[in-house]
Amino acid sequence: MRWKAWGMRNRPRWASRVLLGTAACALGGCTPLKEYVHNGFKVGPNYTTPPAAVAEHWIDASDKRVRSEQDDLSKWWTVFNDPTLDGLICDAYKQNLTLKEAGFRVMAARAQLGIAIGEIFPQQQYNNGSFTRNAVSGQVANRQFTPELYFNNWSYGFGLLWELDFWGKFRRAIESADDRLNASVFEFDDVLVTLLGDVAANYIQLRTLEQQLAYTRENVKLQKITYDIAQAQFVGGQVSELDPDQAQATLSQTESQIPQLEIQIRQAANRLCVLLGIPTEDLQKRIGTGAIPVAPPEIVVGVPADLLRRRPDIRRNERLAASAAADIGVADSAFYPAISILGNVGFSAEKFANLFTPQALYGSIGPSFQWNILNYGRIVNNVRFHEAKFLESVAHYQNSVLKANAEVEDGIIAFVKSHQQSRDIAESVKASVKSVDVALAQYKAGMIDFNRVSLLQQDLVTRQNLLAQANGSIGLGLVQTYKALGGGWQIRETGCEGSCLTPAPVAPAPAGESLPEPRPASPEAKPEMPKISPVVPESMPAKPPAKPITKELSSPPFLLPAAWRENAILISEPGTP
Repeated sequence: MRWKAWGMRNRPRWASRVLLGTAACALGGCTPLKEYVHNGFKVGPNYTTPPAAVAEHWIDASDKRVRSEQDDLSKWWTVFNDPTLDGLICDAYKQNLTLKEAGFRVMAARAQLGIAIGEIFPQQQYNNGSFTRNAVSGQVANRQFTPELYFNNWSYGFGLLWELDFWGKFRRAIESADDRLNASVFEFDDVLVTLLGDVAANYIQLRTLEQQLAYTRENVKLQKITYDIAQAQFVGGQVSELDPDQAQATLSQTESQIPQLEIQIRQAANRLCVLLGIPTEDLQKRIGTGAIPVAPPEIVVGVPADLLRRRPDIRRNERLAASAAADIGVADSAFYPAISILGNVGFSAEKFANLFTPQALYGSIGPSFQWNILNYGRIVNNVRFHEAKFLESVAHYQNSVLKANAEVEDGIIAFVKSHQQSRDIAESVKASVKSVDVALAQYKAGMIDFNRVSLLQQDLVTRQNLLAQANGSIGLGLVQTYKALGGGWQIRETGCEGSCLTPAPVAPAPAGESLPEPRPASPEAKPEMPKISPVVPESMPAKPPAKPITKELSSPPFLLPAAWRENAILISEPGTP
């Protein structure tokens, strides 16, 4: 009722309604007074971590090969005990260009945070100076303030405009920029996790294809022997021409698989080159040939709730939701008047010699406000827009938790069942090899026809290819699981040593002698990888705390890898001008 006594009697009725409406909007708008004070004198809601549904345990938690205790996953690829893979991982971390893109996005987000912090200080601070040569009309009325027809004017001054952060507009913007910086760091970690998983997966696929090629070449040798036997028996008149023709058809079909496998091997090597950040080349000259990496019989997965604190993409989405919540406060501040301080001081004189005298001094300072009224719903709908974007971010965060849970489950079932599949196919191959030997001996003795020998040899080729695939699937399942668990991003904190791209120096061969062909290191010669203490990010609760909070995760330290800084890329590190 106090508004009626506010000197409105002599104003038009519509003007009174406008002022009353804007005052009511400000005082009873989106942020009540109690909440405004509780939020640290900032309008808009304070952010609280949204809940995310996670499973209590893994589906295969009862399997003895699935361990749920905590373990260090910072260098999970070392469980394969393969120095070549370790070197490829380090090279990819140091040189991959996609990872570099993500790293420079972190630098950009850090700069944007600096811009947002600068907005809380006087937004405009400027020096101005000018010199003008002026002329006035010759009419007496126009010359009553100056007797001269022509005169000069020298001026120099300083001014500022400072919009005070009365409603928390700029502080909310800083919160939003800081959360986006954190999100960019977690995005870098997510790219790193994906990179490490892709390098390991492509390396295992390459070794699997090499094993399939080795099996195929061995079968070609066996089938050539079989063809020679069939041809000899045909020449001796013991069998018809059908037998050597069928043997030739089987041999040619098996030989046709070799070029296809060689194509796939080259394509896998080319993918590795891209991941390593180098031009495509014959990578096998550097890494040689080797067996399929052997995965351990057990896998350490922890508990599903660990995904919330370990998976970088989940933490990134959570920080983006926090940034969107802060943006609501920035939009909400438009309901209220912008309170500013305007000031300027300077000197003005006709002659330069008199410019800095006390008589030439002028200046002004004082508060002002600007209140956007009659905005036709634009401010309200802008707040609604940012509220909807926040809810979208929350749903995306919660959905990413569900997807992460499913990805881990996919990796676990692939790892567990591939072990069983490999054992069964290995027994099948063992029996198939024996049956081929027996059938070939019986054919030479004339006890069976060649058709049965041909079918058994074709079946052996298929079974050995399946065995190589099953052995590779064990390692791929392990890689998929650790990648889904979000392990490996800690390498940017612990660093990485080793390389496959820099060959060791080789002494020149004596005259007339050639250098021996490089041989892959034997399993006995593989060095034992040192244990790395876990570097676990700050925990993030799955349920919101009792009191609202404005920050849930602090910005993790972030430095570019040393190998990047050695390049000719000029970029400032934190704390440097």
